[in-house]
Formats: sequence, C-alpha cells, structure tokens
Amino acid sequence: MKKQGYLKGALIISVGGFVSKLLGAVYRIPLIAILGGKGMGIYQMVYPLYCILLTVSSSGIPTGLSRIIASDGTSGAERTAFFIYGGAGLCGSIIMYMLSGMLAAAQGEPAVALCCRVMAPSVFFVAVLSVVRGYFQGKGNMYPTALSEIAEQAIKVALGIALARLYAGDLYKSVAAAVFAVTVSEAVCAVFCVLVYAVDAKGAKPLYLRHSAGANAVLKYTLPLTVSALALPLSQLIESIVVVNLLRAVAPSDATSLYGIFSGCAVTLVNLPVSVTYGLAAASVPKISPLAGAGRLREAKAMAKKALMYTLALSLPCAVLLFAFAPLATKIIFSSLAAADRALIVRLVRIMAVNAVTCSLVQTSSACITSLGKPLFGTLSQWTSCAVRILLSAALVAYTPLSVSGAAVAANCSYLVALGLNICYIIMVKQTGRQTDVGNIDRIGGKRRTINTFGETRA
Repeated sequence: MKKQGYLKGALIISVGGFVSKLLGAVYRIPLIAILGGKGMGIYQMVYPLYCILLTVSSSGIPTGLSRIIASDGTSGAERTAFFIYGGAGLCGSIIMYMLSGMLAAAQGEPAVALCCRVMAPSVFFVAVLSVVRGYFQGKGNMYPTALSEIAEQAIKVALGIALARLYAGDLYKSVAAAVFAVTVSEAVCAVFCVLVYAVDAKGAKPLYLRHSAGANAVLKYTLPLTVSALALPLSQLIESIVVVNLLRAVAPSDATSLYGIFSGCAVTLVNLPVSVTYGLAAASVPKISPLAGAGRLREAKAMAKKALMYTLALSLPCAVLLFAFAPLATKIIFSSLAAADRALIVRLVRIMAVNAVTCSLVQTSSACITSLGKPLFGTLSQWTSCAVRILLSAALVAYTPLSVSGAAVAANCSYLVALGLNICYIIMVKQTGRQTDVGNIDRIGGKRRTINTFGETRA
C-alpha cells in the first residue's frame, strides 16, 4: 500500500475515527433502551480500569513507533514493540481479571466485577493492534488504522446489541454481555491487522519471531507517551470512585445513573467531533519528525503550526454545532431516557461543547511535541491537567449545587490547562534547536547511529 500525503492521510484516519465514533454514538440508542441509566452507569464504570491497563500496554505505541519508523525506517522496531507491549498487554489482562473484585467494592457496584473479567482479554488484543497501527502510520499509510477502527466498532455494535438483548431479563448479565462484545471485536481486528502486516512486510520476519531493534530505541518514545496517556484514565478511575461516592451523599438511589449520563452519554457526544480531528494529529507525526531530526526546526515548527490551525478550523464549527444541536442530538440518540435525564444531558453537553476545540487542540499539540522530540513535555502537561480535573471535580460536586455538572466544568478547566502548557512547550522548543550529535550513540537494527537533541537517530 502506498503512503499518503499529509492532508490525504489526515482525511483517511479522520474519516475512520469519525465513522467509528459515530457508530459508537448510534450504539447508545439501543443500548440505553436495553440497559437503562443504571445499566449504562455500570457499563461506564468498567472503563476507567480498562483504559489504565490499555494505556500501559498500548497507548504510546502508535505515535512513538510511528515517529521511529518515519524518521529512519528502522527495521525490526515493530517486532521489538510487539514483544515489549504484547507482554505488557498479557500482564494487563491478568491484572484486570484479578482486580475486578476490588474495583467493584471500591465503586460500590458488584456487577462491575463480572464485566471486568469478560473484558480482560481485550487488553492484550489492543496492544497487538496498536503495534501494527503504529507500523503503518510510520510508513505514512493510514488505511489499516482507519479500516480496523471502523471494523472494531461495527463488530462491537452488532454483537453488543445482540448479546445485550439475549440477556435482557437480567440487567447484570445483559451489561456483561455487551462488554464481552468489546473483547470479541478487539480479537477479530487484531488478527486482521496482523494478517495485513504479514502481507505488507513480506520477506520480513513475523511479529512474533526474533527482533533486531534495541528495546531502548522503542521505549525512548513510547514510554513517555504511555506515562503521559496514563494520566487521563487514571483521573477517570479516581473520578468514577470519588464522584459516584459524593453523588451518593445527595442522591443515594441515582448516583450510578447520574455518572452513567455524564460519562456514557454526554461525554460520548462531546467526543464525536474530537474524533474528526484525530487524523490531523496522527498524520502530523511522520511529517514533522523527519524535519526535526534533520535539524530543520523552523520548518518543523511551521508544520506544527499548520496542523494546529487545521485543527482549530475544523473543531471550532463542530463546537458551535454541538452547542446548538445538543437538544436534537439528545432526543434522537437517547430517546428512551426520561425527559429529566435528556435535559441533564443537554446541559452537560453545552457546558462541555468547548472541549470539542480544546481537546482536539490538545491531542494535535501533544503529537507535535512528540514529533519535535520532546515527549516528556506532553507528559507533564497531561498529569498537571488531570490533577486539576480530579481536585476540581471533587470540590464542585461536594461543595456546590452543580452536582454532576461540576465534573463537566472540571473537565473544561483541565483541557484548558493542558492546551496552555502544550502551546508554551512548542514555543520553548526553539531554545534547544541546534543539533548536538557528539557522544550520543545508540544501536538500532544493528547499525551505529547518532542521536541529536530531538532524540532523532541517523546513520
């Protein structure tokens, strides 16, 4: 498969992400009707732990591996990543299974335990998926990522609805069945992506055989991104425990439902336009990285600015439409909910509509920072913003009449903090723009290469 130009690659992966998110949003229509508010609350309470383990085992791979491959076409980097993160994914699956009871006890919802257990295997499959996606993104080919994302969601939607209806008489089993569909979809797509890789890399060793690239070369970029991405799911896990327990103090019977409406309904709608701009972030990495690695900092930063401007131009109208059409979207997607619940979703979506812009800019600016060879900067901004989110959520839910709306306000503030820090970091990169190759040596693929201040390797 041929590599694509920046805008074409961004369009391909954006369309894939948007279709995937749209299917996910449409999925909520029958799922809400089958599970109700409480069932959706249980469904969403499983995800924070799942996302943490996914982050550790897979989150840094697509962007980090993409940068390594785009910079010098390193042979064997994807096989090294498979051994490192495939092992991490397997450990993650085991950990999720073993911690299921503890998470259920902490959240005060026994049904969470079964859901965690049936979802646990998917942690490994997503790790494998991420390695292959990173390989193709580094080659400038966005089709495998886009197609696998759409297939992943389509399988989950079709199977999830069928299984949830099959067990509709038992709420807990129905939720667990819908969650199990996630595991099946990830397994099928992982097999598909490995087969596509085998065809594309014919003549090369399979993913599971001997790997030539050094682990340090892979971890140099993937590990900081993993630590950075870990901040959001960890904050969501803490939020799911803190916010739900605080809500129980004011609405004992509705706490799980309120959290389900916030995280499973309102956040889903807000994330829909954000997925449209993901392609701009993913496609910017293989374009900016070679420029930064060659010491052409001015051009690299100009490309980063262009990516941010494209993101702003695309996300701003989305935010306006999200705010204006929140009532209509809620009525269509969540028609099975009570009028009071739909009114709450509209209020939450309108509060968080600005996140269509800020979250989009955060994901693009984070990718630009990584491309410029400064992934640790993005890590600091993510952890800072997530600390703000947790503390502000607790304060607003506990000490104001905002109730669950306080969590929405806190999310707004956290993304603004992350965006401000990221923009500052991109500007600061000019202070370390000169190459300093002397004395920095690494071995990748059996070749001696020098490393400059951007962390780039060259022969």
